[in-house]
Parts: sequence; structure tokens; C-alpha cells
Amino acid sequence: MAKPTYRPKTEVDGKDKEISGNLLMPSDEKKIYKLPLQHKKLITMRNLGKSGLRVSNVGFGTWVTFGAQVTDEVAEDMLTLAYESGINIFDTAEVYSGGKAEISLGKILKKKNWRRSSYIISTKIHWSANRAETEKGLSRKHIIEGLKGSLDRLQLSYVDIVFANKPSAQTPMEEIVRAFTFVINQGWAMYWGTSRWTPTEIMESYAVARQFNLIPPTAEQAEYNMFHRDKVELHMHEIYTKIGVGTICWSPLASGILSGKYDDGVPIYSRAALKNYGWLKDKILSEEGRKQQARLREVAVVADRLGCSLAQLAIAWCLRQEAIHCVLLGATSVDQLYENLQALQYVPKLTPSLMNELDKLLGNKPLSRKEHPPRVINNPRLRKWLNEIEYFNTSFILSEHE
Repeated sequence: MAKPTYRPKTEVDGKDKEISGNLLMPSDEKKIYKLPLQHKKLITMRNLGKSGLRVSNVGFGTWVTFGAQVTDEVAEDMLTLAYESGINIFDTAEVYSGGKAEISLGKILKKKNWRRSSYIISTKIHWSANRAETEKGLSRKHIIEGLKGSLDRLQLSYVDIVFANKPSAQTPMEEIVRAFTFVINQGWAMYWGTSRWTPTEIMESYAVARQFNLIPPTAEQAEYNMFHRDKVELHMHEIYTKIGVGTICWSPLASGILSGKYDDGVPIYSRAALKNYGWLKDKILSEEGRKQQARLREVAVVADRLGCSLAQLAIAWCLRQEAIHCVLLGATSVDQLYENLQALQYVPKLTPSLMNELDKLLGNKPLSRKEHPPRVINNPRLRKWLNEIEYFNTSFILSEHE
């Protein structure tokens, strides 16, 4: 007889509730997932920015889920499906689940014993599970100590990419760039990148690296989805063209909003109902959130026409953006990850005319760069390097919308 199914529990509105989507199949009924060969061929490799690092066009992220929402068994099954489907980049951060996400990922990698050279691990430094002022931010101290802590939890001697998880106004840019150059020179990371940085901050880090013969960032992790478009569409392609910084996008489903599950409010077992996600619940129930759901109902008609789910259409839409080198997918179950990977087959079906139709339905296509008012760059060092690479009068740096 099959064992009863098990659902991990979490706290919802002060009470323990089971989380849907985390169903563990009994051992004698466990499903075997394998991406069809024709779909595997759609997971392609490309250089990350203008570096030599080859990354899959989709990656797998551990935000929210690993170490918290799913058991290690489910996490292992998802990671295995991702790896065997051709995904080669797995993303985490020191702050995810208070460090438990890195621990869970490290245990799985050790157990699977895949060749270390066959996959890419990226982690992010800024916030941590600890509260002391010296245990967060982008000081040289925390970049070095934070990364060493991540390596311990991951049980790895190095990560492939270490990202600055957000900018830091408290730390001079030179100190930040010098610290990341140091950890690379020590062999603890191969590359470094930025996350949530404005185009101006990315350019300043590049300018500092050029001035002091340090290592510039290789990639930016940027939020990108149907409801969050400006930075990637207006700026990131030209940043890549001018200085070689690639773009990895996160939250292609806008924290689940683009899955359509919030069409009738906030389901009790959804992420927005979790204790620490009041901000997401407020966003969904706001006036703007209701307008977004109305637009999504129209977008869902296009998805039905293509024969795909709303989530699959949203992921395929991200993959059509030329500035994106890799789209990070997340999931709370193997079923969900498998379904999301099916989005790859719909990318070729998103013709220019269909993309224009979606733009009209969404009603939020960013203004062209020429329509943005100019702004003054006060940083002499930044002006010097921007002039050198002929950045003025083109691109994001003149834009108010960073």
C-alpha cells in the first residue's frame, strides 16, 4: 500500500497550513520526469555578457523554496530535472531561508556528485541571516567573510559567480570593486556581478575597474517580466554592447502574479498568503494589482490561442528579449518546474506581430531612449570614462528611468 502523501507546513496568518504544490509522491509511485529531446534542444548555451562563461538560456533559482517551502527530497528532484534537461546554472544567496537554501543546495550537489566543471553556481552577498552591522552590506569585510560563509554552507571551494545582491550607499565603489577583485584573485569566485543595480551604478563600477586596473562586473541580475520592463528593455542591451555586461533575469512570473493564480484574490496556500509576504499580498490587492489582473485575462486569451498556460507564455516572452542571456526559473514542485520548462517550445511561436499584440494588451511598453529627458552626470571619473567610450547622447545614462 502506498504511504500517505506529505505536504510540508508553514505559517499562514499565524496558523500552520499545508502548502500546495509541494506534494511528495510515495516512493513506489514516484513520477519520472524527462524533458522531451526536442525541448532539450531549445535549452541553448550562450556566453554570459562578453565573458567566455557559457550559460544555459534558462537557469534554476532557489529563492523562497530551498530550505523553506520544499523538502530536501523535492529540492533534489527539481535540481536533477533541471540538470538532466540541460540547465547548467543554479542560483542562490546567503540570505535565502537564512542560509538554509545554500545548505540544501550544497548537500544535493555533494550527493549527486556531478562533475564540478559541468555546472555553474552563483550566490549573492549583501543581506545575511545575522543582524550585526558588520554582517551585511558590501564592505570589504562582509564581501570576504560573507562569501567564505557561503562556500562553507555550499561545501564548495569556489563559486562561479558572486553577485552584489543590491547596491550599497554606505560603501565607496572603489572598496566594493577591490573586494570582488580580491575574492576572484583568491580563487573563491571566477566572476562577479551586480544585482538590482541602476545602470549608473553598473557604469561607475566599470569606470572604477578601468581606472585602477581591477576586474569589472560580468553580469547584472535584473528583475524582468511583463510588468517590470524599463531597465532591461531600455538599458541592458546597450550596457552589453558598450562594456560587455550580460543580463540574467529573475522573477519572470512576477512572484507568481503572471501565473494567473491570483485572478480571484489570494489563495490561502499561495506565496502571497505566507507570513513574510504581506508586501506581495498588498501589491496584488491594490488598485494597480487589480488592473494587472484585468490585463492578464486578455493575455490569457493569447495563451489559449497558442495552446500554452499563462505562465509558459510569460516565460517564453522573457526569452524573446534580446538583452537577456539567462532567465532564472523557480518552482515549488517537480510538476511546476516541468511545466515551466515546456515554455521553451513556445518561444519560436512568438512572432513580431504577436509580440506587438501583447505589447498593446499590456499597455506598458517603455518609451524609447530619445523620449527621456537628459540628466547631469556629476561624477568626474564616470564622465571621463563615459566620454571615452562615447556614451553621452546615447543610451541609459541620460535617462531618469534607472
